[in-house]
Amino acid sequence: MARIVIFLIAVALVAGTAGYGTVYANRESYTLTIGSTAGGSVAAPGEGPFTYYEGTIVSLVAEIELGHRFINWTGDVATIANVNDAATTITIDGHKSITANFEEVNIMVAADFYQTVGLRADGTVVSAGLEQLYNHGTYGQGNVGNWTNITQVTAGYTHTVGLKSDGTVVAVGGNSKGQCSVGDWTDIIGVAAGSRHTVGLRSDGTIVATGDNTKGQCDVGAWTDIIQVTAGDYYTVGLRSDGTVVAIGDNSYGQCNVGDWTDIVQVAAGMWHTVGLKSDGAVVAVGYNDVGQCNVGRWTDIIQVSAGGRHTVGLESGGTAVAVGSDWAGQVNVGDWSNIIWVAAGNSHTAGVKSDGTVVAVGWNDFMQCMVDRWRLIS
Repeated sequence: MARIVIFLIAVALVAGTAGYGTVYANRESYTLTIGSTAGGSVAAPGEGPFTYYEGTIVSLVAEIELGHRFINWTGDVATIANVNDAATTITIDGHKSITANFEEVNIMVAADFYQTVGLRADGTVVSAGLEQLYNHGTYGQGNVGNWTNITQVTAGYTHTVGLKSDGTVVAVGGNSKGQCSVGDWTDIIGVAAGSRHTVGLRSDGTIVATGDNTKGQCDVGAWTDIIQVTAGDYYTVGLRSDGTVVAIGDNSYGQCNVGDWTDIVQVAAGMWHTVGLKSDGAVVAVGYNDVGQCNVGRWTDIIQVSAGGRHTVGLESGGTAVAVGSDWAGQVNVGDWSNIIWVAAGNSHTAGVKSDGTVVAVGWNDFMQCMVDRWRLIS
């Protein structure tokens, strides 16, 4: 008798763990075929054909690639709880085929000490922060309302830089060190703003820089094979096409000690720390770590990183965000964010773009740099 009981328990356990959700005895089994368009994938239960019993409730989780947003589920969607939600469920009542749809979007935010800058899908730019508080009467870094055909924005301590679709660059704001002297740049495909210097990536993988060079942060003329640049307080970091990283400038806290990094796909420079995203979604960091801003060793499934004054933010593939480091103004309180497709860490605030083009922000708001709730980056 004991053997029969054990056998029945084992069968029940196996039946109860097949597929997702609840399994019903004596029900028909059906095939659920799942696919996706370019720009993302289906993480749960995966992609391909799956077999489930009738009545099973299957969890669906679509994950984005950076620069894209989830649109909806299409196909046999009658029993999907919410076709517009990347994380939803489908109830099996027959053979079904569904697709997760994504689209590329060129919207983003940039953040620094006093401001947040947003790039709209139509190539125009919006700003919140110091300039709006004082009606454009300080450094002028918020005077971006007439910019057009912009494909990337970046924010420095008191200046803002925009990359235009024709490869030229515009800049406004404080120019005491020549950080806005970018009018003659051409063939640029990426820009980065440090405290008082600006860096441009040319299409041939070389670098140009202007502005404060007190710590040698602009001595990048010999760099080649670069695919991305980022700028910190008084230093510059470049990502090479082979996944290695180079850095130059102030190294007081070890923020330039990136020479042994490999398999990196994105870099971010903060005030005194540097963060690298690896191809497997893990994250590495070096530099000043007084409040844990470099404690990213346990992060996984990250698709973008941003480094602030003394905090670090990561965007997870499921559209959520994680953050570590200083939280004196609430700048790491991003645990309840969802449907995020881009993050930016300022000196003491954090901004995120949602898949619908709206923007959220937390942290220091003395200069209204978090007043982004009315922004719509997608028309």
